[in-house]
Amino acid sequence: MKVRTRSSAIIGTICLVASLTLTTASADEPATPRQAAKVVLTEVATAQNPSAGTAGPGGTVWLAERAGTVRALDAHGLGEPVLDISDETTTDGERGLLGIAFDKEFAHFYISYTDLEGTSTVDEFAVRDSEIQSDTRRTVLTQTQPYSNHNGGDIKFGPDGYLYIAFGDGGSGGDPHGNGQNLGTLLGKLLRIDPRGGQPYAIPPDNPFVGDPNAKEEIWAYGLRNPWRFSFDAGTGDLLIGDVGQSDWEEIDWAPADSKGGENYGWSQMEGSHPFRGGTEPANHVPPIHEYDRNGLGCSVTGGYVYRGEAIPDLKGQYVFSDYCDGTLRSLQIENGKVTGVSDLGVNGGEVVSFAQGGNGELYMLDLGGSVSRIDPA
Repeated sequence: MKVRTRSSAIIGTICLVASLTLTTASADEPATPRQAAKVVLTEVATAQNPSAGTAGPGGTVWLAERAGTVRALDAHGLGEPVLDISDETTTDGERGLLGIAFDKEFAHFYISYTDLEGTSTVDEFAVRDSEIQSDTRRTVLTQTQPYSNHNGGDIKFGPDGYLYIAFGDGGSGGDPHGNGQNLGTLLGKLLRIDPRGGQPYAIPPDNPFVGDPNAKEEIWAYGLRNPWRFSFDAGTGDLLIGDVGQSDWEEIDWAPADSKGGENYGWSQMEGSHPFRGGTEPANHVPPIHEYDRNGLGCSVTGGYVYRGEAIPDLKGQYVFSDYCDGTLRSLQIENGKVTGVSDLGVNGGEVVSFAQGGNGELYMLDLGGSVSRIDPA
């Protein structure tokens, strides 16, 4: 690991899944389109294959570059790397530095990456005066991966102060090991842990499977294929997950802020709200609030955030998302867990691999090709 040095690693491209489309379709949404907010993309920086971002101390936005570097964006632009683990990860398949997060006090910084063997790893660093303390590094959690794809890798702190970790089903295609519905593995799950509550972490006592001998107690939700990007609504605390589909359907899942966890989003019995390869819908299946098929250009949903900034009043309260292959910025109006409107925002961000939310609620869109753009009013 190197701190405050420039990476010399060659950064490859990422393949998040198959190919094909974006039609705004969902079983519970109206056919009538709503008036879209008028936005533009303002390029604020160019990074080397940016893969994830998070609000940082002092109004900064910290960005992960897939090969293993982390850089801070401020009013002067993108700074030199504040962390470099490029000799500890690889960009083969869908691997690399995949997620970053700060705790609420900006006292600890977390990275989620695949090591040289492909093992998903979450590490913690102490932060003092907005600087990473490299000598405090420790590994919080690891998960072996049977294949090089469907690693998930996103990490976020929830409103409850716990760390949530998204893992895909382990890869290949069609969930050959049945991990999505298997509560005995962390693969295909959203986890919830307390990284400061124990060594290496503690399990919150109100996690839904605590005390179940047949389940991993870290699990918060399951039945996920590749939950590449998820977020919490900064206004309501609701959870939204963009789960990448297999062949036909991309989906966005939702849970209310007062959820007790345990949601089963259906994979691999279901792909979206549709049985997958003759699967049987689980009795406790929670269908997506939005899905779209692959008859057009979309192929891999990129989950975003509910907009809570001030710059674009017409967008406030809407969930902003995109697709890695299609690149079109879209938004959902959600009321009581139901989609009541879908908008095409009329701009294209290229290979949209992730979003970042600044401390002021403004949103940034990350193009894997390098462009980091703020979503501004037109």
